[in-house]
Amino acid sequence: QAQLVESGGGLVQAGGSLRLSCAASGRTFSSYTMGWFRQAPGKEREFVAAISWSGGSTSYADSVKGRFTISRDNAKNTVYLQLNSLKPEDTAVYYCAADTRTSYGGVKVNGYNYWGQGTQVTVSS
Repeated sequence: QAQLVESGGGLVQAGGSLRLSCAASGRTFSSYTMGWFRQAPGKEREFVAAISWSGGSTSYADSVKGRFTISRDNAKNTVYLQLNSLKPEDTAVYYCAADTRTSYGGVKVNGYNYWGQGTQVTVSS
């Protein structure tokens, strides 16, 4: 059964960094757009970043642009999200997602059909 498993979350002080990983298993996701979303308590899940199958195209939410970097290693079937200059408002559960239907992905939750279980990121002030 195909699945995505996130790791790398944790507690960090404001200004700190974390590197999230999303390991895919059960099938290869190297041909598809992958994305990262996050959901804070009481808020809707929101787009963070996406990367094309080749890694040649990336997109970011305005709130994280210049601080977060998405990348992928198709040989390892893994997608990464480097989080730098973290702020308390970045606190959320971060989810990895894949679009295996159209490979477009995009910024909407319904553009992705595979989801991981999430990893908690907490930024203290």
